[in-house]
Amino acid sequence: MKRSVFLSYPQPFNIKQANFIKEISDYLINRGFEPRTLGVTDYDMDAPLKAIRRLMLESNGLITVAFRRTHIKNGTSKPDSANENKLNNVWLTSPYSHIEPAMAFQVGLPVLLIREKGVIADGVLEKGVIGTYLPEFDLDMPTSNYLASKEWEQIIHKWEGYVSQVIEHKGNPPRLY
Repeated sequence: MKRSVFLSYPQPFNIKQANFIKEISDYLINRGFEPRTLGVTDYDMDAPLKAIRRLMLESNGLITVAFRRTHIKNGTSKPDSANENKLNNVWLTSPYSHIEPAMAFQVGLPVLLIREKGVIADGVLEKGVIGTYLPEFDLDMPTSNYLASKEWEQIIHKWEGYVSQVIEHKGNPPRLY
């Protein structure tokens, strides 16, 4: 029986991103998971947050791939303040790459966040915000190299262990504390 997991990512806008998702999905399937993505494997007529919540509750873990979406060539955050910061040649990801992991965290699902090189580490993408390591991948390198790396191997195995615990605990009666 496949283990249902939520695979969250912004719609790829180039072939490297599309290939990365294909390889991640294939990897998960080969490991006995059923990766589910709203608008790809699952469809819903309700408001997006309601549909995401429904899919979240049917899943046992979440992997979010924070792809590059919006490029900032020259920008400034907190302008005209003591904390002004230049933003040059950096990327933003989709807001859903923040929303979906936060929702998963709130319902107690194991969350694995990975971000494309160059994406600003803010919001839930900041190290330590949800308490897990945040690996970065480079689409200029072959995805197969990343999936064969010690980094990926160690974090995915730990995440898989957490998913197994969720599946085991879902069969138990609820506890107040």
